[in-house]
Amino acid sequence: MATEIKPSKKPAPTLYFIAAIKLIKGAALLLLALGVFTLANRDLSDAFDQFLRWVHLDPERAFFTRIGDWLDTITPANVREVASGTFLGGLFLLIEGIGLSFRAKWAIWLAIGESAFFIPIEIFELIPRPNAPHHYSIGLLIVLILNVAIVWYLFKNRERLFRHHH
Repeated sequence: MATEIKPSKKPAPTLYFIAAIKLIKGAALLLLALGVFTLANRDLSDAFDQFLRWVHLDPERAFFTRIGDWLDTITPANVREVASGTFLGGLFLLIEGIGLSFRAKWAIWLAIGESAFFIPIEIFELIPRPNAPHHYSIGLLIVLILNVAIVWYLFKNRERLFRHHH
């Protein structure tokens, strides 16, 4: 009786780096979402005032007063919506990172689609608009370059990285 020997998967440090980034971002968003959920039933203006006093800043300064006034307009439902969206985004990134780690074929298309989705938005944000002050963002440019590199790498290497043998 002959046993079928499955070829071992080649090491893919770049793929695992991308997966690690997705997992870290996903975990960070889940933690942020949980933190935001805890704020849903709190007086945000009062919490902001307490924070300012804790870091020894004067909450009566005009800048901080405007922020406090803005925080008064935020409802618990708004906070829960933001927390829910953040939670879902974090969960999506975790699932994507886990799928990439296990080299699931669906995960590569999810990662390509997710990374490619933001490229036009990032380009739009980098284009100066008439009659508007333009603030060049090196951080956004780096994110754009990384997203293009991720899409290119995953698309170019999809067969090699995600080959399934039956």
